[in-house]
Amino acid sequence: MKKLFAISAAICGMLLAPGCLASTIELAVGQRATVPVTSLKDIKFRKTTRQQFDFSCGSAALATLLTYHYNTPVNEREIFEKMYLTGDQAKIRQQGFSMLDMKRYLATRGFTGDGFQQPLDKLLEAKMPAIVLISDRGYNHFVVIKGAEDGRILLGDPSSGTRSVTRDRFMELWANKLLFVVHKYPGTVAFNGADDWRSAPRAPLGTGINQEQYSQSLPKFGPGDF
Repeated sequence: MKKLFAISAAICGMLLAPGCLASTIELAVGQRATVPVTSLKDIKFRKTTRQQFDFSCGSAALATLLTYHYNTPVNEREIFEKMYLTGDQAKIRQQGFSMLDMKRYLATRGFTGDGFQQPLDKLLEAKMPAIVLISDRGYNHFVVIKGAEDGRILLGDPSSGTRSVTRDRFMELWANKLLFVVHKYPGTVAFNGADDWRSAPRAPLGTGINQEQYSQSLPKFGPGDF
């Protein structure tokens, strides 16, 4: 029993360690046991594509939308290269990709994408994911609305992974009130999935922490932020 408790305690300690990577770890507590360990950071990016450059949140958000919501697997690099080659490169380096860049790329894949100025509730009623532009502390940043539940909005954030914020907080962040969606799509669209919510768990510890306040410690939105 003591050995079992020691193993359990060691596993819990590693799961909570911020630097723990997805890997197989051997434990030596009288006997050897091998257990797979996944970091919290890796969990957050299971269903959200992580951006690789400071100005690539648009391509990563689009990769998230297609891969995890429209069953069309595509990586950020492919989208980035195609949108960059056909877009205003100087403007992209300075401001990042635009919704027009996304619309043009989607057309090459047979999708119809457009930006609509509609209330958030319309999107939630339609059960459709959308790319939106948020503005936080002076930084503009594309994220994907993945779902909504219990007064919280689930976001696929290319810089920090899947996370949820209160509806009030989201409305403060939502910069231009535009919803960029894929429409006229005949297939099944994934929205508000349980797997997505599992990537943004609200642990009991979170009830004692203002999660929005905690996220404000991020200095910028870039590939190194988590």
